[in-house]
Amino acid sequence: MNGDSTLARFITLEGGEGAGKSTQIRRLHDRLIAVGVTSIITREPGGSQGAERIRALILEAGAKRFDPLTETLLFSAARNDHLDYVIRPALAQGHWVLCDRFSDSTRVYQGMMGAVSAEVLETLDRLVVEKTQPNLTLILDLDVQEGLRRAQMRRGTALADGFESESLAFHERLREGFLALAAREPNRIVVINADGPEDDVHERIWSVVKARCLEDMKV
Repeated sequence: MNGDSTLARFITLEGGEGAGKSTQIRRLHDRLIAVGVTSIITREPGGSQGAERIRALILEAGAKRFDPLTETLLFSAARNDHLDYVIRPALAQGHWVLCDRFSDSTRVYQGMMGAVSAEVLETLDRLVVEKTQPNLTLILDLDVQEGLRRAQMRRGTALADGFESESLAFHERLREGFLALAAREPNRIVVINADGPEDDVHERIWSVVKARCLEDMKV
């Protein structure tokens, strides 16, 4: 499958804090490589040199955060750079792209949670993302308290960022927002139960990727 841009796939992983996106995206990457599929791992905000600079600016705000519209514009600027310099070139070369968060996070965090209008978000999506929409989005769904516990364990003694430090009610609404997106776009979005052992979650993900993206390969 290497080098054929018509077979390249763009897969995004979404979900709340501590759902295991970073771990599972690495495992998916390794599994794809094992069956002969060239893929790259990237993330948002970030992934390209310019986008990583914007990511640093966002994280520097800490618990104070920017207002939702400013955040939206910053994420969109980072996404534009990321698409131009990483995602689109990789897809054009026939590589699969696995991205830890993408535009659905903006729809939920800044849209549903921050009250940035759907009109603003869709206008930015048309300007920035255009036709480079994910072929498949996997939402890792996990009990909020368990997710925050995992996030705290991962963070150790470091301070929580602006999103992790939000209230439990915020994270509950966040989970509801992702599930609402999945219900709205079932052809693109699949909800993955992220509870239980890491191996079990990986197998749930792999079964969906095989069915949705590898249907023509005997793997």
